[in-house]
Amino acid sequence: MTMSTTTAYGVDGMTCSHCVASVTAEIAALAGAESVSVDLVTGGTSRVTVTSESELDPALVAAAVEEAGYQLVAV
Repeated sequence: MTMSTTTAYGVDGMTCSHCVASVTAEIAALAGAESVSVDLVTGGTSRVTVTSESELDPALVAAAVEEAGYQLVAV
């Protein structure tokens, strides 16, 4: 049985469900990503939780978030 890894990231700048959908789609497209959930905090740092086959490269996650138009920040 493969053990999945769950990692939480902070993302600034998201304000609505469209923002959540954009970030979710970009991160979900990364190789190894299994699921993405977002706890939206309008005007603050939203918590993005990613379950993946193994630890994702933080640089790839940051690039995916930036591609969606937002900023990855420390949780």
